[in-house]
Amino acid sequence: MQPNWIILAALLAPVPAAAQETPANLPPAIAGNAQGDVSVTIYNGDVALVQDVRQLDLNRGTVRQDFPDVSAQIRPETVSLAVPDTRIVEQNFDFDLLSPSSLMEKAEGETITLLRTNPATGAETRERARVLAVNGGVVLQIGDRIEVLRDDGLPVRAIFDKVPPSLRARPTLSVTLDSSRAGTRPATLSYLSRGLGWKADYVALLDRKRGTIDVQGWVTLTNTTGTTFANARTLLVAGEVGSNDEDGLYRPQRPRARMQAGTESANREQLGDFYLYPLPERTTIADKQTKQVSFLDVKGTPATSGYRFVNGWLNTAENPRSAQTIVRFSNAAQGGLGDALPAGTIRVYLRDARGQPQFTGEAAIDHTPQGSKIALATGDAFDVKVRPVVESRTRIGSNRWQTKMRYTLTNATAAPVTVELVQGGLDWSDTRIVEQSRPGERIDAGQTLWQVPVPANGSAVVTATFDTRY
Repeated sequence: MQPNWIILAALLAPVPAAAQETPANLPPAIAGNAQGDVSVTIYNGDVALVQDVRQLDLNRGTVRQDFPDVSAQIRPETVSLAVPDTRIVEQNFDFDLLSPSSLMEKAEGETITLLRTNPATGAETRERARVLAVNGGVVLQIGDRIEVLRDDGLPVRAIFDKVPPSLRARPTLSVTLDSSRAGTRPATLSYLSRGLGWKADYVALLDRKRGTIDVQGWVTLTNTTGTTFANARTLLVAGEVGSNDEDGLYRPQRPRARMQAGTESANREQLGDFYLYPLPERTTIADKQTKQVSFLDVKGTPATSGYRFVNGWLNTAENPRSAQTIVRFSNAAQGGLGDALPAGTIRVYLRDARGQPQFTGEAAIDHTPQGSKIALATGDAFDVKVRPVVESRTRIGSNRWQTKMRYTLTNATAAPVTVELVQGGLDWSDTRIVEQSRPGERIDAGQTLWQVPVPANGSAVVTATFDTRY
């Protein structure tokens, strides 16, 4: 009887097209996938809950049951398995996957066959070789000589007599069960996994003439688990869930849009304090795939655009600085987008004179409750500038100072604009404004705001004197 040789080259060959076809009696999934009825709940923060209901035909007594096609990034300590009339004795997660390198590593101390082809004549020769070591290369003993298997392009194939039982073609969870009866029954497998993530992205088209904005929201799914989840019900959870799986690394945050928090209840399902975004149809989330699904499409929402300049405490400038371009809108039920918005990036487009949308900037938003007022800083204005100057700083006591600021605002556009001028850094020094050239608003402990109209092709000046401690 011929030995059941496994040729490494065959393992790497592409699967014929006919073998990839899905039988007609299967749902639109992947043929050969051992998963059952799959549900995936994906949270923010690289964590997902996978629930997989499979039909098992079990004998009575102690049986070993394999669950292939689980996530390669499964957290084994989170596995829960519910099977009627059975008791779980032991579980193992086999993550040592079959590959050319792992096959060779497991062959240490074993004998394999080398098939060499003479490039000049095409003649093939076979030699039996014992694998001595696989440490940065393969060391072989062939008869009385020691040889290194080189990766130099010469036609050499390694042929193995068998696949080691510890290697799996797919990530597999193995469970030993004590079954009180024989028969087929459903088994519900649940576990947490890394490698599944989602984020929201928004595309906004601003129409300045009409004072409206069109916003489309996309959910972007990513799968790096090493496993495809076939025909899965998918539920997305917006919010940061607690986890004891932190790596302690500092990750800088991107600049965020300003937001006045809303007080409306969104018309969607909640899980505790988190909002749920179910995908309307089952979908296959393939491994190493990015998938986008639309979840928001609102047109003609009222919006305005303007300018904002924030000056740090005691900041003075020799040359004028650009104000930020600000786009404002709401996600209220009336006159807004009408939904809670998961955190993501909003990219803003503006139609040019030819009617073509042009990209003007982007900003990140946090999880935003319904009824919020959102202000996006999309970039720096070319023609609207502010020059802040510290005109004087006078000591008026042992620990008190008076600081006089002058802000010169210029507008080189053909239309009048209003600039939100903000002086920041006022919260650390017991600050009072004792004189100002136009009324301002203390918007919080650290900032004062002036709404400054600037005429077309003109300028405006604001002065203020601050009484501070230290």
